Amino acid sequence: MDQEGAVIWTPEGVLDEIRSLLEPYNPNGVEISLETDFSSELNIDSVAAMNLVMEIEDKFAIDIPINQLPDMNTPKDLVDIVLVRVNK
Repeated sequence: MDQEGAVIWTPEGVLDEIRSLLEPYNPNGVEISLETDFSSELNIDSVAAMNLVMEIEDKFAIDIPINQLPDMNTPKDLVDIVLVRVNK
């Protein structure tokens, strides 16, 4: 934390949180790496993707514009988006 009490997010910390949030979407126990494909490897459909985005928004206290959804295909994409939003 910095002197104001805000959490300083690192890429590794964000990835750990995203992995945790992905647990309910991963019933087959796929190992989640930065390059895991949400659609083909985790079978996340558009409704599940929206739910995941809402959970991420809540976890990190950010807003993710809906027009960025098509660009979110892997955990790396989410990490990049979250880091940009939390570091504004």
